[in-house]
Parts: sequence; structure tokens; C-alpha cells
Amino acid sequence: MSVADWNSSPQKLIGRIPGQGSRAEVRYDGTIQGVDDLIGSVDTDEYIAPGFIDLQVNGFAGVDYNDPSTSHEALARSVRKMFETGVTRFFPTIITGSEERIMGALRNIAAAKAEFERTGMPEAQAIEGFHVEGPHISPETGPRGAHPLEHIRPPDPEEFKRWQDAANGMVRLVTVSPEWEQAPPYIRELVRSGVVVSIGHTKATSEQIRAGVDAGATMSTHLGNAAHPTLPKTQNYIWDQLAEDRLTASFIVDGIHIPAEFIRAAIRSKGTERSVLVTDAVMPAMCEPGPYRLGEVDVELRADGSVVLRGGSRLAGSALRMDVAIGNSVRFTGMPLPAVLAMATINAARAGRIAGRLRGLAPGEKSDFVRFKWDAAANRLFILETIISGTSAYTA
Repeated sequence: MSVADWNSSPQKLIGRIPGQGSRAEVRYDGTIQGVDDLIGSVDTDEYIAPGFIDLQVNGFAGVDYNDPSTSHEALARSVRKMFETGVTRFFPTIITGSEERIMGALRNIAAAKAEFERTGMPEAQAIEGFHVEGPHISPETGPRGAHPLEHIRPPDPEEFKRWQDAANGMVRLVTVSPEWEQAPPYIRELVRSGVVVSIGHTKATSEQIRAGVDAGATMSTHLGNAAHPTLPKTQNYIWDQLAEDRLTASFIVDGIHIPAEFIRAAIRSKGTERSVLVTDAVMPAMCEPGPYRLGEVDVELRADGSVVLRGGSRLAGSALRMDVAIGNSVRFTGMPLPAVLAMATINAARAGRIAGRLRGLAPGEKSDFVRFKWDAAANRLFILETIISGTSAYTA
């Protein structure tokens, strides 16, 4: 059953809830009013789940969120393509660059969100907040990843305040390396202001990671990536973060960034409750293979789905989509679908502190849903409909 008559209130969805044997009716308007098991024979192979959340999206569908000149129409178009993958809330992610460029990108997307809100577009609801990944990361090759070396700099609380001014206070997540001497006080100040701090792109020692967590860091950004190719076998910054129970880790499960064996071991270490799926998608996601330009960096989307610096092999983000990440995670780990869905919904909401999305399909939560079919043999999702705050944003 699709969304009911929009003039009725509350509206209803009927379908299976992953992990539950019975079929259910979900009643909602802007928030969930009730979830009830159905008695009797209502046969359907459609599933209902909370809408997916992605805390790290650098660009999508040919649109670069890091370019301050990106048009609002292009931003809206990219978000509508994201709806096709079941994503209902996401953090546009701005990476290392000059302060002028970071502030320009933040200002541009904040203005786009305000424009979308004025016209009642669901794209406004989808832009939940901003993730600034860098520039306070490791300058060393390996941990730095594809971030431009010339713009890496130490943490500066005053610069962060300027970001927030440009973003209308919407910066909600910052990735920083605790290897900087200035990192602990910087982390404390951001956390006091309500911002989530994530450790990433780091070569920090065990003591520096512990100091960062003591200061309030609660996440690890795409753990297992942005690292030296060779590390000490029993003590390094990846093991340190895996072992730290106060950190929730995000993972890019595209089969390219990290192998299935690492994903299985890492999620067993963190536990599913402290694991989050992200795409780290960049502008070529959902585009044809070929050359692209991410800000000032030339990249190539290869036929195997990898995005690399043009002429080399260093990864520069991903072309992953969240529905594919969920299917990959089931296939790579053998975990049941409900556990993997939690990593793309309630776990992400808790890690990113997204109010109204913390309890899943529960009365009072925001009416963000995905209707889908599940091919268990192929571990593949087929998105049928994406609903945001009670409004249908995509129908297959």
C-alpha cells in the first residue's frame, strides 16, 4: 500500500517491519501516531523502515557540495536523487580547503536550505546539518587521504565560530585529528556548544586519542580509511579507536575502501550499537564513469565504482549509495537485515544527535520512512517510496 489520501489524517502505511513476523499498520502525520500489528490476512512483501540517515555526503549525482558556486537548483536536484536511495536526512560534508572556500560552501548550502524551506520543499528537511571534515587533520601522507596539504592547519575555535556564522549555526559534526596540541581544548569547546566531534584522518598516539575522547570526542570518521599503508601490528590508531567504547565508528561499506574481513572484525569489535554506515559520497555518485573535478582536485570515477585522484590510485571519496551500503553490509558480515538497518537509521541519529529519529518506528518520532522490497538471495534493497516528515518525496 502506498501513502493514503493526503487530505486524510492520520495517513497510513501497511507492510512488514524487518525483524518482526507480523505485518503492521503505521499511522502518521508529521510524526508517528501509532504502530500496530495487524490481525488477519493482509499479504504484502513490502517492508517499512525508518528513513536512512547519512552523516557524510560530500556531493551527489553530479553536484559538488564543496563548491560555493553550486546553484540551489543543482543542490535540490542532487537531494532528489538521494531520495531514490532511501536517504531522508543527511549532513552535507565540507572538506579541507581555504577558510574562504569552506565558509562559502557552508553559506551557499545554508541559503539553499532556507530557500527550500520558504517554498515547502522536502529537500529542506533532508539537509539536517553540516559535517566539516577537516581542515584540522593530519598533514602526513596516508592519514591525510585526498585532502589538500596546503590547507591543513591547527584547530582554531575562532575559525569554528566563523563557520557557524556562515552556516546559520548548522555545523553539527566536525572531524578533527587529536594529534594537534590544540585539539583537546578545541574539542571541549565544540562539544560544549552542542557539536559532535569525530576523530579522523589521524596519526594520533594512544595517549592523544584518549585525550581527545576525554575532551568529548564521540565518533570515529570512516574508520579503517585515511591511514598509513603499514602500521604496527598490535598498537596503532585504528586498534585504539576500535577498543575505545566511548567512540561510535562510521564505516564505508562499498567493498573498495576496506575489505569485507575488516568490516566483519570491526563491527564485532565496536558492536552493532556503536557502528554507523556512511557513504562518503562525492559528486560522481550515481553518474557515469569518467573524469570529474571536485573543487580544485581532478578525480576519476572508474568502472569498478572507485573514485580516485586522476592519474593515480589514491581514493577520493566514494560513489556509494546508502541502499547499496545496506545490502553490502548484510552480505559482507552475515548480520540480519534489522541490525544493519539500525546502523543506517537509529545509530546514525544517535551519533549525529538528530532529534526525533532516535527510537525508530515509535510514536512521537518524525515520520521519515522508506518502503522497500528485499531480495534476500541477492542481499539487495529495492526502494519503493521515500517519505520525509510525512510527505512523499520519491515514489518508484
